[in-house]
This record gives sequence, C-alpha cells and structure tokens, in this order.
Amino acid sequence: MRYLPLTDADRRDMLAAIGAASIDELFADVPKAARRDGLVDLPKAMGELEVERRLSAMAAKNVAAGSVPFFVGGGAYRHHVPAAVDHLIQRGEFLTSYTPYQPEVSQGTLQYLFEFQTQVALLTGMEVANASLYDGATACAEAVAMANRVTRRNKAVLSGGLHPHYRSVCETYARFAGNQLDAQDPAPGGGEDLAGRIDSDTACVVVQNPDFYGEIRDFTALARICHDKGALLVVVVTEVLSLGAITPPGEMGADIVAAEGQSIGNALNFGGPYVGLFATRDKFVRQMPGRLAGQTVDAEGRRGWVLTLSTREQHIRREKATSNICTNSGLCALAFTIHLSLLAEEGLTRLARLNHAAAVAAADRLAAVPGVKLVNRSFFNEFAVRLPRPAAPVVEKLAERGVLAGIPVSRFYPERTDLADLLLVAATETVTEDDIERFAAALTEVLR
Repeated sequence: MRYLPLTDADRRDMLAAIGAASIDELFADVPKAARRDGLVDLPKAMGELEVERRLSAMAAKNVAAGSVPFFVGGGAYRHHVPAAVDHLIQRGEFLTSYTPYQPEVSQGTLQYLFEFQTQVALLTGMEVANASLYDGATACAEAVAMANRVTRRNKAVLSGGLHPHYRSVCETYARFAGNQLDAQDPAPGGGEDLAGRIDSDTACVVVQNPDFYGEIRDFTALARICHDKGALLVVVVTEVLSLGAITPPGEMGADIVAAEGQSIGNALNFGGPYVGLFATRDKFVRQMPGRLAGQTVDAEGRRGWVLTLSTREQHIRREKATSNICTNSGLCALAFTIHLSLLAEEGLTRLARLNHAAAVAAADRLAAVPGVKLVNRSFFNEFAVRLPRPAAPVVEKLAERGVLAGIPVSRFYPERTDLADLLLVAATETVTEDDIERFAAALTEVLR
C-alpha cells in the first residue's frame, strides 16, 4: 500500500492556513533556474534486485579517487583514513546517538565533543572552540555574522583568496540578513590591499590560509591593523592538515577561525557530509554560534560534561537565537577526534611533512613540463600552475588518459578569461612518485 499521509483537502486546508495559494509559492525563494520542471527521469517502480543492478551499473561509470592518479583538491582532499576510524564510529552507541540534551544519558557523546573542542582549539591556536558546525563554508558565514554582532558593524571585507564557495555562502547569508560584503576580485599570487579596505563600518576582514590558490601567508600585520581600526580578523582554513606544519591562525592574531575538518577522519564522500570547525577568543565566547560542551562535576563531585551557554532559544525560538545553526556534524566530529587521537602530535606533524613533500615533488615535476609555470611562491599541499592553453579542456583530456589532474579555476570563475589557463593541483600523502610521473607524462602529451 502506498503511504499517502495527506489528502488533497488536507493540502488545501494547510495552504489556506499559511496564506499560500499553491505549493509552488513555498519555493518562491528558490531561483526558477534551480527548480526542476517535471518528474525526474527514473522508472516509476522497480523491484529491489532490479534497483540494485541499475544503481550498480550507474556507479560503475564513476572513476573512484583511489583508482587513478588523483590531484583534485579545491577544499576537499583525499587522505588515508585508518580503518579503526570507521570501525569505531559505526558502534551503535555512536552511530545512533541523538542530541545530548539530557546529560545524564549522554556522557559519552558530550565527552567526545569536549575532546573534539580541545583538539580544535589546540590546532588553531585559539582559546575556545565549539562542538562543530555543518562544514567550512557555513562556519565562514557564521564567523562573519558573529563579527557583526561583536563589533556592531555590518560590513565584511572578503579576500580574493577566499574559496569561491565560501564567498557564495557568505553572500547568501548577507542577502537575507541585510549585511554588506566588500568581496575582492580573485587574487592568484596575492597583492591585494585588504588593510586599505577597512573603514569605520568594517566588522571583519576574512582571509584564507593557505588561500584558494595554495599560497601561505602571514596575517600578523593585518591582524594588528584590524584591531587598531576596531575590526576582527577571520581566518579560514580549508585544508586543516596544514595546521600540522604552518603557523596556526591564533598565533597570527586571528579573532575567529573557521575551518573545514574533512581532511582528518572523513573521506571525500562525494562532497559530504563534512564537519565545520569554529574557534575564537574566550572574550567572544557568548557570541559563538552552535553548541559548546563544558566540563563540570555532578552532585557527588564526579567529573562530567554538559552543553553550556547555548540557550533553548538557539534551537526553538529562532528569532532570538545567536545563530540558526542548531545542530552539529556529530559523527563526522567523532571521526575527526578518533583520527587525530590516533595520530597524536608527532603523527600529525609527520603526516603534514609527507603532504608537503609530495606537493613539492609534484610542483617541481610539472614545472619542468614545457609551457607550464608555477604560480606560487609558497604552498602546503596544493598549488596553482598556468598552462599554455585553457585548463578545462586539458583536464578533460587528462581524465580520458586516466589522470584526475586537478581543478580548472574557470570552473569557479567562468567569466574571467584571465583565469582560464589556471589549474589547481593538490598532492597529499596518497600520491606516489609513479602518480606524479604519469601526470607529467600525460600533460606533456596533451600540451604538444
């Protein structure tokens, strides 16, 4: 029997109660170009076995990241995740646990969230971290919103080195909140004057390190300028593993750090779910979005954990909330915590060195290909190269030869002809010398 919870009359009554003439009106805020017109082109009914066969055939058309030389990054990175991570997060007490509102039955969940926060604070060099957000992009947008609340200003200066997806999420937030963004043009190679953009309306300056093009920067001087002018510095990190090798944002004077934690404990997963990291200074903790797990003692003096500082309005009365993000990526945060615990400090720094060494080897080899020019002066495990022709067709031809060569920047900025020849290349610890040689040989052949 089909499950039909509502009749046509039910739907009419519900629409009348909210003052909508049709169901389509409920989607008025979704651009028409993003809406599907008509049904999805799928069979209306199939048996389970037939569905398995059909989906398996469709999945077989994909090229798995581990099956060919893989140099794709751009905010999501392929790393080795120990088998112990997946084994542990699939235990029933973790996999099926729900919101830890009742601390008396949620001590395990609350403890790992507390440990997760400790790890994030240590990694970023900040004083306090929350119990995760959805992903790095929403963490970035929440950082801008938090800066607006702290400074009581409403303008954010966005670096041209910020990931375009993060910029887009900030624009979506700003459009509905009525805030102002001063977003800079794409800046491969740097050279932008962010300090000169700060005025009396500026709540924060948002930068990324390493930036979208892989360049590593020191924002210590910019932090001082921000503070002198009453603004905050927000540092975004899309490759959290880089914090095992480079100066953490907290040591540069960052006020808020928003990061993507996918690289530790979480596979690529076709783009999600991921885990947003968020850390700040202790003096701003009451303006921090999301959940915060705190350590306490019970009536008998025993160590315990609770959710703290977050009011019920955060989850129910949205108009009074600090943030409308009212959940977290708990299982992904647990995977992060387990992986980082297995690595420990020495393992993290060693893994970071392996990544940098792989990227250096790849950059040196690709720069030796005729017509290819390395853009970066510094990088961690991702860098940009200029090709002697548009990068997008080259990437397609390399894919035909069994090499996933990276991301053409034109995918993010199709209107910018000056970026058409720019290619982002990421090399993690999973890349071998043979992968690099295959990439270079195939690129040489394609560029002839």
